[in-house]
Amino acid sequence: MRRQGCLFFILGAFVAVFAILLVALVMFALVGEQPLLWPLGRDVALVEVMGPIWDAEEIVRQLRRYSEAHSVGAIILRIDSGGGVVGPSQEIYAEVKRVSESGKPVIASIGALGASGAYYIACGADSIMANPGTITGSIGVQMKFPMAYELLEKVGVGFETIKSNEYKDIGSPYREMTDAERHLVQDMIDDVYEQFISVVVAERGLPREEVLRVADGRLLSGRQAEELGLVDRIGSLEDAVELAGAMVGIEGRPRVVKEKRRQFSLLDLLLGQTAERVGNELATCRLEYRMAVPAR
Repeated sequence: MRRQGCLFFILGAFVAVFAILLVALVMFALVGEQPLLWPLGRDVALVEVMGPIWDAEEIVRQLRRYSEAHSVGAIILRIDSGGGVVGPSQEIYAEVKRVSESGKPVIASIGALGASGAYYIACGADSIMANPGTITGSIGVQMKFPMAYELLEKVGVGFETIKSNEYKDIGSPYREMTDAERHLVQDMIDDVYEQFISVVVAERGLPREEVLRVADGRLLSGRQAEELGLVDRIGSLEDAVELAGAMVGIEGRPRVVKEKRRQFSLLDLLLGQTAERVGNELATCRLEYRMAVPAR
């Protein structure tokens, strides 16, 4: 009987140790570095904004997660993007702003590229850092409509559209846009452009006239942007890590945590990601804070 009790004790201890290790491994996989078993506010979280901005869900999820993590004292938003769709850019900006206003510092660190919608996002951070040769700026809005009606006419193909109102098929690729329609689209673009200007003026504390002088879609280097007040300081990602640590009183280099990127298989690349990207590139009627050249 004593031997049986000893066996159960050993088995129970083994199960307990296994459960602890399993929980630790799960936390390791979620964070991508070490488990979040760490003193309060000792970590700096890294959230990446990479490539064209089509959707806000994943970045917003990470920002919210780290904003609620007691072990995370500050967040670095690492940006390497030429912008993207207006709506998602505004959603990410709003979440960055919310985290910042909650008292948890957010530092935007721009790598090679942080233009248009990506710069819009950065404006919500407490501080913006860029390399001297970073490409940034490109403050403006564009909307593209593919026009196929001339080609279709050549091959004898036509489309008839029955609509409820005059402007219901505005932007249709099957006919030429009217002057009235162009005026309506331009009014909308002007309104969204004004939203961009208002964010830059408010967040950067710059006179509206100064912002308008460079808010014509032009690209700027990181150094030019710093001179204009669009960037706070020149610095690398490592500099941003040090700044984040200093802002929350961490001595020495803080520990950086980030989520692991999902590993895509070749099949995912061929059938999923590539198809989605092509679909996004070909999508019509999309309002964009994006560089005219293909974004990374």
